[in-house]
Amino acid sequence: MMKESTRRARSAASRAAGRIARSGSRDGFTLIEILVVIAVIALLAALVAPNVFQHVGTARDAVARSQIEMLSAALDAYRLDNGRYPTTDQGLEALFTEPSLEPRPTNWRGPYLRKQVPPDPWNHPFVYVSPGTLSTLGFDLISLGADGQVGGLGEDADITG
Repeated sequence: MMKESTRRARSAASRAAGRIARSGSRDGFTLIEILVVIAVIALLAALVAPNVFQHVGTARDAVARSQIEMLSAALDAYRLDNGRYPTTDQGLEALFTEPSLEPRPTNWRGPYLRKQVPPDPWNHPFVYVSPGTLSTLGFDLISLGADGQVGGLGEDADITG
């Protein structure tokens, strides 16, 4: 019987010690754990960010090409109605508002665009020249790229239609 009571007393004492140890512990993360998580996130960001930003440049290039195609289609519709493209002085604005400069259009049925002429993806105006010298379409329509200057490489390269 002595052994049984001793065993019970030891068991009760160990349970009480466990409760004390558990009640003294706190839930949460240590500073080291938080620092490790931050380091892993920083490493992933350093590996992924260059790939993401590379695609931003490619996307802007694609948007510029798409805008040039849309503006070219509107210019073609203008030519079908009026027998010629707007002059360089009349510009792309002739697609949205009837030109008041000579030579005036003979059969303007615009607007040929739903909204004002948008800027290119780098927020620069498109360069419109008619008659064109670079293109066989009868006009030159150019986005000057990220730098807004003639020429350039990569994102700064000119995009023509």
